[in-house]
Amino acid sequence: MAKFIFKMPDVGEGVAEAEVVEWHVKVGDRVEEDQHIVDVMTDKATIDIESPVSGTVTTLAGEVGDVVAIGAMLLVIETEADAGGEATEEQAEAAAGQIEDDMSDAPTSEEVAERIEAETPDASDGDDAALAAPAPAPEQKSDTKVLASPAVRQRARELGIDLAQVKPAADGRVRHADLDAFLAYNAGSGFGAAGKTRGDEAIKVIGLRKRIAQNMAAAKRHIPHFTYVEECDVTDLEELRAQLNAARGDRPKLTMLPLLITAICKVIPRFPMINARYDDEANVVTRYGSVHLGMAAQTTSGLMVPVIRDAQSRNLWQLAREIGRLAEAARTGKATSEELSGSTLTVTSLGPLGGVATTPVINRPEVAIIGPNRIVERPMFVSDGMGGERVAKRKLMNISISCDHRVVDGHDAASFIQGVKKLIETPALLLVD
Repeated sequence: MAKFIFKMPDVGEGVAEAEVVEWHVKVGDRVEEDQHIVDVMTDKATIDIESPVSGTVTTLAGEVGDVVAIGAMLLVIETEADAGGEATEEQAEAAAGQIEDDMSDAPTSEEVAERIEAETPDASDGDDAALAAPAPAPEQKSDTKVLASPAVRQRARELGIDLAQVKPAADGRVRHADLDAFLAYNAGSGFGAAGKTRGDEAIKVIGLRKRIAQNMAAAKRHIPHFTYVEECDVTDLEELRAQLNAARGDRPKLTMLPLLITAICKVIPRFPMINARYDDEANVVTRYGSVHLGMAAQTTSGLMVPVIRDAQSRNLWQLAREIGRLAEAARTGKATSEELSGSTLTVTSLGPLGGVATTPVINRPEVAIIGPNRIVERPMFVSDGMGGERVAKRKLMNISISCDHRVVDGHDAASFIQGVKKLIETPALLLVD
């Protein structure tokens, strides 16, 4: 028998460490060569790691949420025969004892909290502290002295009724009919509980959710955001979309997003500062000739941003197909690190939940993010074709853009959105070069 020390492999160019997201084995488990043993996350993607040998797991390097450096010990496997790269008993034990040293450089959740607190202005005492204090739990009344069946007691608890307040029958026992009478009499008093009490739940922030928290905090801490919102009439655009979908054949169905992306790509050449990334350490702004469009996608694990490469070179149907492919890859966790990095501008949409206006957070180091909002129908004054006006039902959509004020001026952001507005309100221009 020998012990094989499996070190964290090099999982990508420029990656120095990876976070343990999920162990698929535990100490004492038998593993086979090429068996999936752990999921780790870098700053680019989640990666499945497989066992290089067969044997029994004797040591794991840390728990879920811990960070392991590339080349540091990941786990120790006791093998049945000699294998290349194995270690002696003494080396394995020394390596196991070295785990804590390997992990000590990674910040703990408490250290992260202390860093955030150190960078956040102290809250004022007094009223703010009083507002933050939890309200005392309401005193529970006892109904143990009231005569009632278990079924009646259970129903009373579900309704939030104190049985001591219910008038019983002549024999002193509360029945369902007495509860019904109490409910009818107090229908307008609002005595019923607003909801059910649930226990507190502590959830460790790990994996993708941890990355999102770090990236969003860094974006808001370093980038001076400003947001501009404009209202657009998309009635004609929606009519064009319906006509194109009616004749699409076996091509993917068009949503609003490919049309909006097309408008963005047509306007970008006049406003290159929008399609850019800012290295604030080197004080260098890079304006990109190609639009590598990030597409914020909600998944069960959290928000991911797959990238549509060279969006400016694709037509409506190609954009629709790529949007569908990337969204599915993100939802199923199959998106590669290349598909999740390198964006130069991001679009984020909540679809029907888009609200009236949004103030999206910039995907650092980009300098702008665009957020289309929900389409609503409202009466509007429109031309009647004879020099006058008439009232007509129109479809309207607000477009939000958040920009890095260090790089993008308000006038440029407004002018860019006005250019997009002109194209989507005159959709025939989207189909011409």
